[in-house]
Amino acid sequence: MLEPRQVLTLQALVDTIIPEDDYPGGWESGLGDYLLGQLQSDLRDSLATYRDWLDALEIEADKVFQHPFAGLDLASRTALLEAIEQGDIKSDWPVDQAGFFAQIVEHCTEGYYADPGNGANRDGAAWAMVGFEVTA
Repeated sequence: MLEPRQVLTLQALVDTIIPEDDYPGGWESGLGDYLLGQLQSDLRDSLATYRDWLDALEIEADKVFQHPFAGLDLASRTALLEAIEQGDIKSDWPVDQAGFFAQIVEHCTEGYYADPGNGANRDGAAWAMVGFEVTA
């Protein structure tokens, strides 16, 4: 499983990808529970890569901002992720930083808009945001 420091980084990452607005942000919506659950089941083969990527994100944040990723404000976290996505990195990454970031965004999107029975989209908030209604 992820170490506590990696979970903090994941939380900040999720809340940067899906920030709170009129609707809950990623972590509050249950996305953390969803991802952590997936990393024990369907995404088990990706766990080591998640660990490596989250650690590399911390190193990058320290190199660029001299602060942990989770300690940065939303604007700084967003700027750092945009740079990573574009390949503008300052440290050595053990994994493809842009490709894996795209995968994490995909996993977050899947969980955020998933059926609430899967652990995320708590109370169907993401569905309400897009106007989706479940009819019996």
